[in-house]
Amino acid sequence: MFNIYEEITKYSKHLMLKEPFYGLVLIGLNKELDKNIPTACVTPDNINIKLKVNPEFWSTLDDRTKLGVLKHELLHICFFHLTNWDRFDNKKVYNMAADLEINQYIGSDMKGEAWDGLEINGPNFAHLNLEEKKGTGYYYAALMKEIEDNPDGQIAQMANDFEFDIQDGEGLSDAEKKLIAKQIDHQLKEVAETLKKSNKGRGTIPSEMKDYIDSLFEVVEPVIDWKSYLRRFSSMSTMVYTKKTRRKPNRRFNEGPALKIKQKKRTLVAIDTSGSVNIKELEEFFNEIYHMYKSGTYIDVIECDADIQRVYEYKGVLENIEVQGRGGTDFEPVMRYLSQHKNAYANLIYLTDGECSPPSTQPIKPILWVHSSQSKINEELPGSKIKIQR
Repeated sequence: MFNIYEEITKYSKHLMLKEPFYGLVLIGLNKELDKNIPTACVTPDNINIKLKVNPEFWSTLDDRTKLGVLKHELLHICFFHLTNWDRFDNKKVYNMAADLEINQYIGSDMKGEAWDGLEINGPNFAHLNLEEKKGTGYYYAALMKEIEDNPDGQIAQMANDFEFDIQDGEGLSDAEKKLIAKQIDHQLKEVAETLKKSNKGRGTIPSEMKDYIDSLFEVVEPVIDWKSYLRRFSSMSTMVYTKKTRRKPNRRFNEGPALKIKQKKRTLVAIDTSGSVNIKELEEFFNEIYHMYKSGTYIDVIECDADIQRVYEYKGVLENIEVQGRGGTDFEPVMRYLSQHKNAYANLIYLTDGECSPPSTQPIKPILWVHSSQSKINEELPGSKIKIQR
């Protein structure tokens, strides 16, 4: 058993060389050997995804096919086939359609002699004249029509005998599906970031995933005009810096640029990092902070769940969202911190899902509560309140 884990790790490295995006996704997966499944499958593992492999099945595969099987299961994850499960009534036909879709993205160099995956141009499906790379829904509709027209035909028999390689997609609650989908988003974005940091760049993102990966990095328009909003506050706490400009003459050196003195307002931005705030909400929060920063504001971020976790200067980075906390919620620690540092900040902006009672300490600075798009505005909170609209 242990040797098979080692072998899967070896093939992960091979996949890293061929297609580093999928190789990194595979490295990050939990793996399990399971003799109770017919071949290999992916299945929910709390909010993550687990790869399961039948060791007896694995031992029958040649080297090329092992790579193809691994990529096949990874494509099920990347194409969200687990979380889309409930959209299709006939689960076996759905799984067949999903296989027809993803097998088009597996090259012949990963389909050895042991490969027997479903192919749109294979002998069982060629008569349907299926178009290439049209999506699972298209293939599902075509298969269902064929089964309805020929209920005793070969495809109907194949569907009846089909063994799942997507497991436990049925029965997930909407909340569980959303959590899994968000976790997949997070993992795919982390892989793309890792490739970018390793100087491989976005060029290594597979073409079938590029548009989707790019959408994860989109800078969404801010909830309000932060530049206008932050301009209202006094400059009692500012950071002064100089900027060269040729729009006005240098009075000391005629040939050189003049120096323009500019001020950056100092704002305290609190992030609710409690367990009730999910990854998507955190992405919304950091998107707003990014736009605050771009408006010319000097920002200190304070992360807090039931206690203050850390305070740091925001440097204008939108990627690599990592926060500390994930416990209960309490707004009180941030209010105490603001009171202790009242001369350092002009205002407080609190990004939250609002799921907490109002603080007993009244804010001594203007405060704006920014609620996530998935939450309801907590009208009991003191100060102004808005909600992110997506």
